[in-house]
Amino acid sequence: MGRLVHFEIHVDDMERAKKFYGEVFGWTFEDWSNYAGMPYLGAVTGDANEPGINGALMQRQGASSSEPGQALNGYACTMGVEDYDSTESKILNHGGKVALPKYALPGMAWQGYYMDTEGNIFGIHQPDENAK
Repeated sequence: MGRLVHFEIHVDDMERAKKFYGEVFGWTFEDWSNYAGMPYLGAVTGDANEPGINGALMQRQGASSSEPGQALNGYACTMGVEDYDSTESKILNHGGKVALPKYALPGMAWQGYYMDTEGNIFGIHQPDENAK
């Protein structure tokens, strides 16, 4: 055991975060608030027959600790994408910000990190054997 099976993204504004992740990555959401006893939206991130996991947007329970320039305190989830540049454009057009610009993992992929509308850091990753 120990395999990652679920993630939670802590958010200040549930609707704003739902719109961001829905528009950028095509996620859909199910209201699980009755089960959680707080605002909580299950996030369906893709087809159940493909690799990956589902998670949730959860109402932040305290002050955000993500001041610009501070080290990350938590897990950074990375989404696989087919087109790095078009995904970055969507992120920026929907209120996200660059946290660590696109860089090559030579011979493997393009990687970069962004801040969502709630101040959370996440990555995007496009496989590309020609990255350098």
